[in-house]
Amino acid sequence: MEKWYKTGCVLCAQNCGLELLVEDGRIVKSRPDKQNPRSRGYVCRKGLNVVYHQYPKDRITEPLKKVKDGFEAITWEQAIGEIAEKMQAIADKHGPRSLAYMGGSAQGGHMEASFGLSWLRAMGSQYYYSSAGQEFSDAWWLFGRMLGKQYNLAIPDEHETEMLVAWGWNGMMSHQMPRARKTLTAISRDPNKILVSVDPRKSETAAIANIHLSVRPGADALLLKAMIAIIVRQGWEKSQYIGDHVKDWDKIRPWFEGFDFRAAIDACGLEFGQVYELCRLMSEKNWCVHPDLGLYMGRKNVLSLYLLMIMGAVCGTYGVRGGNVIPGFVVPLGFHADERDPKTWRTVAADIPPVAAGSFPPAVMPEEILADHAQRLRAVYVSAVNPLRAYPDTNAYEKAFSGLDLLVVNDIVMSETARFAHYVLPCRTFYESWDTTFFPNTFPEVFLQVRRPVVSPPGVCLESSQITTLLADKMGMIPEIPEDLHKAAKDDRMTFGAKLMQWAGTETRAMSAMPFVLAKTIGQQWDSAALAAIWGLLMTAPKAFRKNAARAGFEPGLDQGDRIFQALLDNPQGLWTGVADTEHNMELIKTPSGRIEVFVPELEAETKALDAISEISELAMPEEFPMILHAGRHMDCNANTLMRNPEWNLGKRACTVALHPEDAGKLGLEDGQEVEVTTAAGSLKAELEASSQVCRGMVIIPHGFGLHYGDEVYGINVNYLTKNTHRSRFGTPIHRFVPCRVAKKEKTD
Repeated sequence: MEKWYKTGCVLCAQNCGLELLVEDGRIVKSRPDKQNPRSRGYVCRKGLNVVYHQYPKDRITEPLKKVKDGFEAITWEQAIGEIAEKMQAIADKHGPRSLAYMGGSAQGGHMEASFGLSWLRAMGSQYYYSSAGQEFSDAWWLFGRMLGKQYNLAIPDEHETEMLVAWGWNGMMSHQMPRARKTLTAISRDPNKILVSVDPRKSETAAIANIHLSVRPGADALLLKAMIAIIVRQGWEKSQYIGDHVKDWDKIRPWFEGFDFRAAIDACGLEFGQVYELCRLMSEKNWCVHPDLGLYMGRKNVLSLYLLMIMGAVCGTYGVRGGNVIPGFVVPLGFHADERDPKTWRTVAADIPPVAAGSFPPAVMPEEILADHAQRLRAVYVSAVNPLRAYPDTNAYEKAFSGLDLLVVNDIVMSETARFAHYVLPCRTFYESWDTTFFPNTFPEVFLQVRRPVVSPPGVCLESSQITTLLADKMGMIPEIPEDLHKAAKDDRMTFGAKLMQWAGTETRAMSAMPFVLAKTIGQQWDSAALAAIWGLLMTAPKAFRKNAARAGFEPGLDQGDRIFQALLDNPQGLWTGVADTEHNMELIKTPSGRIEVFVPELEAETKALDAISEISELAMPEEFPMILHAGRHMDCNANTLMRNPEWNLGKRACTVALHPEDAGKLGLEDGQEVEVTTAAGSLKAELEASSQVCRGMVIIPHGFGLHYGDEVYGINVNYLTKNTHRSRFGTPIHRFVPCRVAKKEKTD
């Protein structure tokens, strides 16, 4: 018996449409889904190999408790009972600041975050850590300052643009845009469009770009200031747009007047004429920019991102078709958490606020656990993430997690993090459960797909959302639900919804516990807490989404959310659930002035001080570490830590240390030999790959390796080479500028 099921890839944020062939209850093959309206038959080799994600070794099928000699299997009742008792005891003794939830980071499912956050808030804690805080803290802080809300993610409107600028983004490998390779290739080949790559190395994207600026590693901020200075000198700024939509340009314009941009461009290792021509094009073309980890995790990242946003504002690219636009959302990706609000917590040891999606940066967690402080972190609830391979400074994390009073991990496998846990709870995979994601990757359409289970889970595995519901119930976080509401859950959804709201109006605890209430009512009927929460979310969606949904054909009304929910069930390939208002995008800016506020006082002194002389001095590498490690390479052979079985990469050079051939020659190294890379954090040994893609003076190692698979370790974990303290002011690790050295592997007896 075999059948094809429509679903989506869970290995990156694009969630391209897939069809999975199931034979005798097991997934055996995947192919692209041509009916998916967003990906339209596009998929990369990761999605085509998703079966390796679904069936790893070390699958956990029952709750595990750490004992003296390892782990022993226990019942759900025992696991939840003991965890609840210990968690409550820690909170009672040390207060809510002793607790943290780390989750909401899965590429394949976002619903567990609503349950994890509901649990965390019921405990009185604000310490939410996620991968968004790992990569986007500085960028989203700037969105908050300049566009009014941290979740106002101004994405590139690539289909309407005349020029796409990929700054620090290798989209041909990292995707991060629907149908990325086809879209980028089409732009580069279109005689009326231009693809620009700003990247130190000749990446796959730079190789097809019409213009490639091979900027000196770490000099992005200096280059951006020089480009703005050229635009100012030539009088190329869009005065009408600035007058209508930008606040305080006159206040910061003097920062760029008289700036020695020629010296700056020379210090960036670039030709003046090429940079000048790009500035001219930016003043004439309708362009958008797609920044990525080259800036987010680069040297002086917040300053680079700030100057990039200023340049976009000066050139009039925000809120216009073909520029950078605020997309429509089903729900915003996270929430706004302004650190100037006294109610917003900061971390105890590092004194860092939450920013990205309201979450704290994982780089600071080891300090928060190891701090000699009465309010240090003592208990961490980890769900659907693997910090010991995903986050910086594995040595620090291992030490910190060894010192926790309680570590609980929800996962599908005995991951590197799970090995440190006191309790490991078995999750269903994304192909054994209902779930969805809310990545805002399209404009003006708003896409949503509800992925359904296509195979049954083994053992007693539960959805992560169901696990958290069990914990919340045991800890008394869920009010008593009347029997008539349980009975109504068996009826039609609208009748149930009416009775639910009627009860919630009389029960003060109902709304704060709503994900759990839904899980225990209709969620029990559907065997899915996540699906119940999806329905509840659509029924109470924000006004902005309801307006977008009406433009997509879902007429307004009390049952609009339920009709959208049913349409999603009827269309497993996903559908356009909304269409954003393209004529009034600027109205989504929520600053006090209603305009783009380009003066950010916290960055004034640093921006003014930036010049060629200081940068030349600061960019000089120390004798001990003369090269720059680029810690984290996107390629077809890695998918964070989600693909653990090395067989999917048989015959490929999946985890190497890549250097430019000239650098290898100077060091007396040859392609294929084993070399040792050393940083302030430690040393690792791996195979050398001599590649002309790599910038001279740079070393590149991919992320997502060093994974335990059975009794072996596959590849090297680059985060053993990074320090969690090597980070920006908001906690983003500077993974794209790690001082290092490379040498032949030392012989041992």
